[in-house]
Amino acid sequence: MARKSKSNLSELYLEENKDQIYENALAEIQSFELPLGTTISGAAAGSLPSKMAESLPEHDRILQEIESTDTACVGPTLRSVYDDQPNAHQKFMEKLDACIRNHDREIEKMCNFHHQGFVDAITELLKVRADAEKLKVQVTDTNRRLQDAGKEVIAQTEEIIRCRVQQRNITTVVEKLQLCLPVLEMYSKLKEQMSVKRYYSALKTMEQLENLYLPRVSQYRFCQIMMENLPKLREEIKEISMSDLKDFLESIRKHSDRIGETAMKQAQQQKTFSTALQKQNNVNYGRNMHLGRNRILESKNEITLKRTFEDEDEHDEEVLTAQDLVDFSPVYRCLHIYSVLGDGEIFENYYRKQRRKQARLVLQPQSSMHETVEGYRRYFSQIVGFFVVEDHILHVTQGLVTRTYTDELWNMALSKIIAVLRTHSSYCSDPDLVLELKNLIVVFADTLQGYGFPVNRLFDLLFEIRDQYNETLLKKWSGLFRDIFEADNYSPIPVANEEEYRIVISKFPFQDPELDKQSFPKKLPMSQSVPQIYMQVKEFIYASLKFSESLHRSSTEIDDMLRKSTNLLLTRTLSSCLQNLIKKPHIGLTELVQIIINTTHLEQACKYLEDFISNITNISQLTVHTARLYGLSTFKDARHAAEGEIYTKLNQKIDEFIQIADYDWTMSESDGRASGYLMDLINFLRSTFQVFTHLPGKVAQTACMSACQHLSMSLMQMLLDSELKQISMGAIQQFNLDVIQCELFASSEPVPGFQGDTLQLAFIDLRQLLDLFMVWDWSTYLADYGQATSKYLRVNPSTALTLLEK
Repeated sequence: MARKSKSNLSELYLEENKDQIYENALAEIQSFELPLGTTISGAAAGSLPSKMAESLPEHDRILQEIESTDTACVGPTLRSVYDDQPNAHQKFMEKLDACIRNHDREIEKMCNFHHQGFVDAITELLKVRADAEKLKVQVTDTNRRLQDAGKEVIAQTEEIIRCRVQQRNITTVVEKLQLCLPVLEMYSKLKEQMSVKRYYSALKTMEQLENLYLPRVSQYRFCQIMMENLPKLREEIKEISMSDLKDFLESIRKHSDRIGETAMKQAQQQKTFSTALQKQNNVNYGRNMHLGRNRILESKNEITLKRTFEDEDEHDEEVLTAQDLVDFSPVYRCLHIYSVLGDGEIFENYYRKQRRKQARLVLQPQSSMHETVEGYRRYFSQIVGFFVVEDHILHVTQGLVTRTYTDELWNMALSKIIAVLRTHSSYCSDPDLVLELKNLIVVFADTLQGYGFPVNRLFDLLFEIRDQYNETLLKKWSGLFRDIFEADNYSPIPVANEEEYRIVISKFPFQDPELDKQSFPKKLPMSQSVPQIYMQVKEFIYASLKFSESLHRSSTEIDDMLRKSTNLLLTRTLSSCLQNLIKKPHIGLTELVQIIINTTHLEQACKYLEDFISNITNISQLTVHTARLYGLSTFKDARHAAEGEIYTKLNQKIDEFIQIADYDWTMSESDGRASGYLMDLINFLRSTFQVFTHLPGKVAQTACMSACQHLSMSLMQMLLDSELKQISMGAIQQFNLDVIQCELFASSEPVPGFQGDTLQLAFIDLRQLLDLFMVWDWSTYLADYGQATSKYLRVNPSTALTLLEK
């Protein structure tokens, strides 16, 4: 029964584990391959002779190679099966199946040989299972009772461990907190400093945190966070300080004009005070020498100086500096912060770069700046304000701004300023505006010179502007001269009494002893334009002197400038106005005569103008380098032009009378009296030459001779006119009567000063020609022709022939 159950159990086990047993059997067979081969085929193979082995069929040899060869090399062996006869594959498969069956039988034999031992082992194992279960129950129960007994001990032990760990942690925390509290306090202090914008102190606190406190507790996470935040805080401080600096730069841009205006006002006040003090010293020095004459002047200067002192006292409370007008703390703070952070050079470069940009903006003028003085004042104030700020930064900081940097910036600005002033001053046509511009430039230069900036080029520029100023003055005075000439009546100035006479004399230095002896009323030889022109020339000298003041030039240079500008006024402006006046159509002979008289008196007054300039500049005319007024040529040229115009107008007037001549060239006999047109012409000449009595003698004589010669030529051309084809003897007789009247006029000496019959010689050609025809003395003419004693020496043969044909 037991055996049967064991057999059933073995079968059941074999059934369940057949595959595993089969695999194990194969492994055993492979491990015992040699003995198994010996049992199955080794003995038989060893017992066969070698020749019989060689005689085995080919399929047996292939199977033997497959069994004994590595599986990786089976391919060539299998390929040989297909290389034989066509049915070799089928035969090989049959041979292979037979070989497999033999191996299965051998495996079965091996399993039967070991089966009994395996069954016995399984039986013993089943007996042990029950005891193992009992042992397991006993061990579990024992463990449960042991665990129940140790729970209380474990609980107490855990409580003790927890308390000791807590105590140790508390001690550690106290120790670490003692290290961390200074760090936290410093960090709290840093935050407080940041909140109240004490950035420089905050940077010092950061430095202490990094170098002293944080390294002690660097292992904690909050310290790592602090370490990570410190660079951010530094950047935040840099950004805030840079933002403050940008606000400062924007503010200083807006306040530059006010700073500059204040600085220029202070410089002007200081200059006014110095000038008043110098005048006071000069008055005190010359008091003993000119006590009587200068007492009034001295008192006036004292009053002026007193007022100046009072003005200075009033302005003392209002004197403001750049630091009063602008808060420079953002610059200092930003500079300190960047220096502490090691970025001082970056800050310096940024500051200088931004200020250079602002300098370019400040130096850029408005397009309409030249129209008003306020435009120039605002431009100068901004520039002065800019450089006053730079000078302040230079003196209160170390290295942010250097003298080399400011000099370079000033040289750049100075070149731009000079170019701008050259351009805009050239647009100015108002001399008053140019004068105000000059005063602004002087104050501007004096202000910056007080801050140590070189301004020589600005004063050189003023000399260029002075030429522009003189040009505007010349244009203005050209208009004044034209107005004076237009308003003049070109008649001698009447004076009814002594008072009127003195008024004229006060305006113009006129001296005539003969006229002084005459009783009132009387007439001065010049017209109203002469004293007016003289006064305007003096006003021009005053206006030119205004520009020469405050240029830091010597009296000699100022005297030279005044004389040169006055010479320009006389030789260019006044000369041009006179020339234009003389050429105007409405100016008649009377006006031309008066113009000649006027220029004569103006020429004589030039020496008084030289004395006037010498009195202003205190430079004697005897000085070697003193220039002279060469305006005398102006009046001489004007007189010559007027004289030429007189000759021209006289000839034109004669031509007008000749044009109205109406001869009847075919009349049988003359009227017995001269032609009416000719008598009118002679009367006109007589009245005209009476006006010439005020002219210089040579001018009047030349005008009279020129008129007679022109009249003679006109009459001669009338006879020889090509359109005139025929002349009767009656017409010749009438023409002869007219020529006789001309000769009578010439012999009457209309202008004194001619010697003998000089004036009559103007009509000699006509007289000899008419005598030849009146007497019909051709035999004498032909007999004496070419001889110096000929009666008809001035008769031209061609002229005589032409008239003879007519």
